Amino acid sequence: MKRNKVVNTVDFKEFVANDVNNQKGIFHPIKASFLERLFVKKVSCKRLHPNASDEFTFSDIGPSYRIISEYEKNFRHYLSKGQRLELEPLTIEKLRPRGYLILNGHHRWAAAMRVGLKRVPVEIVNLAQESDIKKILENSKHNKRVTLDLDEVVFKSNDDPYLEKRLHFPFNLKFKKRIRLGIPALFYFLSKNGYDIWVYSANYYSIDDVKSFFRHYSVNVDGIITGTAKKKQNPTKADAEMEQLIANKYQETLHIDNDLILLTHKENGDFQEYELNANAEDWSRKAITIIGEIENARKTENL
Repeated sequence: MKRNKVVNTVDFKEFVANDVNNQKGIFHPIKASFLERLFVKKVSCKRLHPNASDEFTFSDIGPSYRIISEYEKNFRHYLSKGQRLELEPLTIEKLRPRGYLILNGHHRWAAAMRVGLKRVPVEIVNLAQESDIKKILENSKHNKRVTLDLDEVVFKSNDDPYLEKRLHFPFNLKFKKRIRLGIPALFYFLSKNGYDIWVYSANYYSIDDVKSFFRHYSVNVDGIITGTAKKKQNPTKADAEMEQLIANKYQETLHIDNDLILLTHKENGDFQEYELNANAEDWSRKAITIIGEIENARKTENL
């Protein structure tokens, strides 16, 4: 059965199962080059592979043919009128020895296959792999870390009145997010006080883009974990092993939320909560004050 001639539901379900099975022990994700991520905007459907960790491929859940049919109907409508089809890019990850793994957009890919589209728009991202995590942990000299949610805490709406300045052209074209006022100062303070900074996102941002983004604000982030929404829904053994590696490294973890700072101790499981009651303009200043008090208390205990 050829990829662009998948017609009925039975054939397609069998095709997906066979593709996932053929990946085992052969395919694994690798980093795409900067130029590849910059210039590859469309990929042949033949080079895209369904993700074994996604519900789309689960035999007891499988694809939603209602969603696929809706996309199909929309695609055929545009194609029948000879109009240009505006398709939201699929998020993909490069594979070795060939092709790409679909991270987000399985149903759009399925509909494209069923209507006979040869190529679809894509965005290639590089996610953190186990080797990346191990390298970060091995190189780190710190035993404490801080975690922040990019989507909920760090990134803010463009309408928010208290934001850091937008990146200059052309960097603002690649990463258009805006960050909360004071985040660079907070990250600088944390680094100076011996914290590794780990940021998380439910979205599939490329770790290269996130690291580069913060470098433009003259600060560094140590660990970048993206695509957490899918990982929470369908955790794999590799995901669990990565989280365990991180947990084993640090004696303390400081989690900063919008209105709370939570300090947890690995050794005894104890934790302390600190209310972060501050308006948007003073949020970072208040967070730095609280963490400074934590550090001073720690120094006093060690005297």
